[in-house]
Amino acid sequence: MGNTGSAAQTRCSRRDCRADATWALVWNNPKLHTPDRRKVWLACDEHRQYLTDFLDMRGFLRETVPMAEFEG
Repeated sequence: MGNTGSAAQTRCSRRDCRADATWALVWNNPKLHTPDRRKVWLACDEHRQYLTDFLDMRGFLRETVPMAEFEG
């Protein structure tokens, strides 16, 4: 869903959201990814909890990092 890099790519990963991301949700799917593999969804303040719950419910969420501290 979300990527980091250019300004256009720092938007929230929630579908149809155009807000700037303020959080990086770091995750992996242990059924598909090696333990060291990390994927990232970006979240605005409004959608952080929704995306966190989605990943956490599946056991995918590894950490939530403020964008200012994220080193993607």
